[in-house]
Amino acid sequence: MYRIGVDLGGTNIAVGLVDENNTILVKRSRPTNPKRSSEEIADDIVALCFEVCEGAGKSMSDVSNIGVASPGIANCDSGEIEYTNNLPFRCFNICEYVRQRTGVTNVALANDANAAALGEAVAGAAKGTSSSVMITLGTGVGGGVIIDGRILTGFSFVGGELGHMVIEKNGALCSCGRRGCWEAYSSATALIRMTREKIEEYRKAGKKTIMSEQERITGRTACDAMRANDEAGREVYEAYISYLATGLTNIVNIFQPEVISLGGGVSGEGQSLIDALLPLVHSEQYGRAHAKKAELKIAQLGNDAGIIGAAAL
Repeated sequence: MYRIGVDLGGTNIAVGLVDENNTILVKRSRPTNPKRSSEEIADDIVALCFEVCEGAGKSMSDVSNIGVASPGIANCDSGEIEYTNNLPFRCFNICEYVRQRTGVTNVALANDANAAALGEAVAGAAKGTSSSVMITLGTGVGGGVIIDGRILTGFSFVGGELGHMVIEKNGALCSCGRRGCWEAYSSATALIRMTREKIEEYRKAGKKTIMSEQERITGRTACDAMRANDEAGREVYEAYISYLATGLTNIVNIFQPEVISLGGGVSGEGQSLIDALLPLVHSEQYGRAHAKKAELKIAQLGNDAGIIGAAAL
């Protein structure tokens, strides 16, 4: 039997047919066009489910289950997408909708970050573990927690919002409205803000940095400058690593995962990012002289994590 994973995003809907080895056999996608109705978007999900079957020469009768990964509040019990910020879904039962139109009885739902974490747990950086955490370092800081092989959702299905723990009281304003959230210090957005602030600081002090010569400031600007032995770049990078390590240490102390995998744009720094973080995390974790050490790894599945995780729900 085969499984279908659906990754519903604000920009694209990606659907894959997945085999028993968690390998995507066929993948198809369409633009989400989020200004449409919930039903119109759901119809595209259903159409893509049939497309991936046809692409593999299979029928829907060969599919044992369909999983949907959605942004926002995904009620895993009822199958409803209760709320999404950038999509029209409001208490929309996506599982029932897909079930009726595909004939597949077993349809499940999860938050997209949680599904990606499950994907990494079953087929990626945390494969073979029972407890793991995935952190996505992008526009924000997303997170998913897997405990004893199951997604930790909390009673209201919004558990795992790790980017919104405060690490700097009364600190920088976060997109959620709180101040000092980890997201406000460890996202790619935060890294860009810190880079711009450092460039302005150096300008006012009459000091030079190669970062001021860049036409466009990105999450890589400070990292590239640091590698070029630029002092300002080094200061930004070290501050960013310190904040990122603080949040990761909190996660280790709370969940004691076997593996924390890092995804998103900032994770493109690769092993050098892990090498910078590990000494800080291990030196700060509780029981550091005696406790087993969590592994930090770069996530392996990229944009396929949500599809594979959804199929594994």
